[in-house]
Amino acid sequence: MKTTKHNVEVEIVQGDITEQSDMTAIVNAANAELKTGSGVAGAIHSKAGNGLTKEAEKHAPIGAGEAVITDAYGLPNEKVIHTLGPVYGEDEPAAELLANCYKNSLKIAQNEGIDSIAFPAISTGAFGYPLEEAAEIALQTIHDQLDGMKNIKRIRMVVHSRRDEEIFEEKFQKIMGVESRPV
Repeated sequence: MKTTKHNVEVEIVQGDITEQSDMTAIVNAANAELKTGSGVAGAIHSKAGNGLTKEAEKHAPIGAGEAVITDAYGLPNEKVIHTLGPVYGEDEPAAELLANCYKNSLKIAQNEGIDSIAFPAISTGAFGYPLEEAAEIALQTIHDQLDGMKNIKRIRMVVHSRRDEEIFEEKFQKIMGVESRPV
C-alpha cells in the first residue's frame, strides 16, 4: 500500500529490511550498544559484516529515541541509521521515545541528503511494544514530518508478516487518508 503526500511517497511492504536494495538508507532497530543482536539488528549486522560493527561501536551507547548513522558495508544500501526503541513497560514515556526514533532517523536522513529510507517496526519484537500502538505512532510521526521533507522522496515501512502488514495498512489508511485496496 502506498500514497504520495507533500511529494513524498510513503509505502508499507512485507519483507526483509536487509533486502531493500532500492533504498539509500535502512533503519536498524538497534540495542543501546549498537552490537549484533537478535531480530532486525542481528539480520543487519550479519549481512553488513564486521565493518558495520566496528563503526557502530564508536557511537555507542545511545539512549532510547536517539539515532546515529553509519555506512552500510555489505548491505545493498549506502547508509544504516541506528535507533534505540523503548522497551515497552520500562522506558517512559514510551510513545514519545518511540516517536523520537522515527523523528531523529528522518532528521539524520534529511541532514545527510538521503532521498529514500526504509524503517522496520521499531520496538515491536523483543522490546515488546504492542504492534497496533507502535504502528499508529510510527505512521503518525512519519505523516507529521512529511511537510518538512526537502530531499527525502520515499519512505518505506518494512514489516515482518502478513498480519503485521494488515495492521499497518489499517493505520495507514486512517492516518494517510488512503482508500483500501480491492480484495
